[in-house]
Amino acid sequence: MQRLDALHIFVRVAELSSFTQAADQMSLPKASVSTAVATLEALLGTRLLHRTTRRVQMTQDGQAFYERCKDLLADMEELQSMFQQGEQTLRGRLRVDMSTGMARDMVIPRLDEFLRAHPRIELELSSTDRRVDLVREGFDCVVRVGALGDSGLIARPLGVFRQINIASPAYLREHGTPRSLEDLSRHRLVHYVSTLGAKSGGFEVADTGGLRRIAMAGALTVNNAESYQSACLAGLGIIQAPAVGVRPLVKQGLLKEVLPRHRAPDLPVNIVYANRRHLPQRVQVFMGWIARLVAEEISRA
Repeated sequence: MQRLDALHIFVRVAELSSFTQAADQMSLPKASVSTAVATLEALLGTRLLHRTTRRVQMTQDGQAFYERCKDLLADMEELQSMFQQGEQTLRGRLRVDMSTGMARDMVIPRLDEFLRAHPRIELELSSTDRRVDLVREGFDCVVRVGALGDSGLIARPLGVFRQINIASPAYLREHGTPRSLEDLSRHRLVHYVSTLGAKSGGFEVADTGGLRRIAMAGALTVNNAESYQSACLAGLGIIQAPAVGVRPLVKQGLLKEVLPRHRAPDLPVNIVYANRRHLPQRVQVFMGWIARLVAEEISRA
């Protein structure tokens, strides 16, 4: 338990940037706090904190150690309370990642209900369209929309998002409404790529022979969902997007569906995580909540 106490002390010093304040808050002699951190540094063989007369700052190794300490201490608290009644005892940091569109349209509007049910959970929500490295960047789980690569991670399928083709009324007034795939030769596509410089796949169609790609003209290529949707609203071209994310805009008449019989393939939705055996309960509960949100959205799409 002495090493566990030392971890608590180090975390408090790191968060307060002060040995004195940490000692005061923990009701410990300042010498005991300094000794605990020095013992940890000797044990690890690296300096965790830069000490000056005015301020205490974490080193690069200290920052990495701090992140792991927070997770370990949260797991220990969860272990100590595992036989207490109910999920209200869940605590600790929860780091997750998902696409910007999912975070904006689906999760954040409902997040208050999860945080109210589990007020001792500290949620770190990353929303980006790039594929984060779950293990290296320290995520508990990520929600991925689209095909999964062979990463060796564990994936929990949540369902599929139906895609639709959409354009703004202004675009359709200027260029006309396409009635067939042949009409696309006279239209523009907003191209989406995960990395700028990559080749766009063009207009995608799911048919009996598999995925069909149709090359289309287009003056704009983007690499994130926000710009993709904004470009469509601005009348810069047709896009193909999950119906769950654009449904409100279609209902408001800000976007209109085109070529409903020629949609892109459905997009699989998965929660991905690293280890099934040692998944903390707080992560399991969050994953279950996300699964329910996705199921509700799919049923309305």
